[in-house]
Parts: sequence; structure tokens; C-alpha cells
Amino acid sequence: MEVIRLLEIRNLYASVGEKQVLKDVNLRVGEGETHALFGPNGTGKTTLLNIIAGIPRYTVDSGEIIFKEKDITHMSMDERARLGIGMAFQRPPAIRGLRLRDLIRIINPQVDADSLLEAMDFEGFGERDVNRGFSGGEVKRSEMVQLLAQQPDFVMLDEPDSGVDLENIKLIGQAINRLTQKDLRPSLRTKSGIIITHFGHILEYMKTDRAHVMLGGTIACSGNPKEILDQIKTNGYEGCVACLCPR
Repeated sequence: MEVIRLLEIRNLYASVGEKQVLKDVNLRVGEGETHALFGPNGTGKTTLLNIIAGIPRYTVDSGEIIFKEKDITHMSMDERARLGIGMAFQRPPAIRGLRLRDLIRIINPQVDADSLLEAMDFEGFGERDVNRGFSGGEVKRSEMVQLLAQQPDFVMLDEPDSGVDLENIKLIGQAINRLTQKDLRPSLRTKSGIIITHFGHILEYMKTDRAHVMLGGTIACSGNPKEILDQIKTNGYEGCVACLCPR
């Protein structure tokens, strides 16, 4: 059965200020698929997610971003969010004066905030200001609670395992599986996602369908997540691409 396209990026070039970071990026994520994105620091992984989300400081020079059959290349960030795109940032800000429980209700007035907080073992944080004084793992759990409230059709996570202990990584992996409907049969899944991971720890606790290696601002290699991660651990990023994509 052919997988329905949810997100497609075509020949994308993009810049931050005067610097072009993304160069001829082509990527397709089908409905119900979760993809992992690997690559060394500074190669454009976070830029790609920010471009998809519509962060204003990032500029599309050329190419297209298609989501749910709509061209969202020049849509605003809030328009994309309403279409079903959600993102957890690597270093989200603290928000003084806004309680996490209140933010959950703003995101989705219909949701049961207590059950979401309980699912992330986060009941004691509902009355605290969002991310204020949180540890690295607590910030990541806070971001997951917010995404669980939003229930996006396409979720993006920027290094959810960075600076997080094993207990928190397991909780976060379980939440990602819930967001991407991994409890359902593949034919019933409609939600998709992209996860940036540097060391791959999170992949031990969540299910991914495909992986990509980004080098020099473009997708250099794609394939089976476990095979690619094993090659990265053995040969590094350049060696991984040379091995899996021989010329």
C-alpha cells in the first residue's frame, strides 16, 4: 500500500541572515512515519526544522515546502501550527508569570491537564512558571506535555535526548511514541514526525521508520535507522555516507 505524503520538501535552499545554510534539500515524510535526522553540529539540522515551522528569522531562498497538499513555504508560523505542525525546541525559553497548567489550557481548552502532567510524571510542575528553574530533563518533559496538549499531526523535536538522564529519556521516548501513534497498526497511523538526535540514545525508547544524515546543509544519505546509527558509531558521519551510499 502506498504511503500518503504528509510533508514534502523540494529543492530547498534557505539562509540565516546572509549565510545560506540549506542547499538543495529534498525530503518526503509519509503519513504515519517517524524519521530520525542525524548530522554533525552546524550542518543545518535545526535550521531545517525551524524553516518547516516558519520561524521568521530563517529565509527560504528557493524551493517548496508542501504539507497536507498545501504549499506552506511562505505561510506564517501560526498558520502552520493551525494546520497541525508542532515543535519542541532544543533550548526553549522560560516564561515568567505563566503557569504550565495555564499554558496547557491555552493550547487546548478541552484537554485534561492533570492526566497529561501525570503521563509525564510531572504533576508537581503544573503550578510553576513554564520552564523557570527547570533542569534539562524537566524542560524536555515540559515541552512534551505541551505537545501532548497540542496533538499536532506533524511533530518536530530538536535533540530531545540532549542533556537528559536515562529515566527522562525513557519518558520522552514513550511520549513521542504516543504522539506518533506507535501503539496503532501502521495502516491506522496518521501522525508523523522528525526527530533530531546527535547520539541516538532516544531511538532505544521510540520507534522510527527511516533515518537521514545531513552534511553540508543537504541530505547526504537515507535509509534504515539502525543501520545508519551503527555506521555512524563505527565510521563517523562521512564514513557512514561513503559506506551506505557508495559512488
